[in-house]
Amino acid sequence: MQGWPVFIPTEKKIEYLHALLQVGFHTLDFGSFVSAKAIPQLADTAEVLKGLKSMPVDTATKLLAIIANVRGAEEAAVFDEISYLGFPFSVSETFQLRNTNSTIAQSLQRVAEIQRICEQSRKQLVIYISMGFGNPYGDPWSPEIVFDWVNRIADLGVPIISLADTVGLADAGQVADITSYVTGKLPNHQIGVHLHSSPHNRLAKIEAAWQAGCRRFDSALKGIGGCPMANNDLVGNIDTEWLISYLEQYENLNGLNKTALAKSLNLANEIFTL
Repeated sequence: MQGWPVFIPTEKKIEYLHALLQVGFHTLDFGSFVSAKAIPQLADTAEVLKGLKSMPVDTATKLLAIIANVRGAEEAAVFDEISYLGFPFSVSETFQLRNTNSTIAQSLQRVAEIQRICEQSRKQLVIYISMGFGNPYGDPWSPEIVFDWVNRIADLGVPIISLADTVGLADAGQVADITSYVTGKLPNHQIGVHLHSSPHNRLAKIEAAWQAGCRRFDSALKGIGGCPMANNDLVGNIDTEWLISYLEQYENLNGLNKTALAKSLNLANEIFTL
């Protein structure tokens, strides 16, 4: 939702997220505690959460909120309904400054503080390695740079690390190489991928990550999304239906409620229309 140009009414967000909670996904990235000026679309996250609390559902799906600094982590940590805090940590200096108004070095200090908050509030921190497969700004990038920062973050006790192809630059070979290295070096961590992709190569990227040992995939209905802070053409997220279709080759996904998924898709068609 964050990059959608038309404000989605709070009530419609609640209806949509309530439907998604009934599908049976492991985690639902439902909102963020960031600057309302930076991301006005999600300024109503606390209200959305209040609305979801008033409509309880029998679900094991956990809620994740994005934060960009310590203050946001403190705000999110007071809500018992939130299980995960997600922080975008970029290996591109330019993007880290644009996205969180902090340098990479400052952001590593933030990660340490946010991890402490998560431990105290019984939440888990998810670190997204933004620009993990390259960047459009000309900033230094190499697999070794990615591995160095991933290892530093892991040393802080962060349990979940998601490799993000923030602007869709990666090819399947890069996804395979970097993901397999990280899953191999950090066998006790959850390693995920947050891939942005155009239709022509999304399946190849999904397959590369799966074959590299990744079992945590981010997706969005209809492939809607993209990072508005990248100052680049938004490259959509991986389409949830495509992801499900691929994973059904290898995993029993009978636990997914296809009726609830169809309802969610209908709502997405209503909401994401310009």
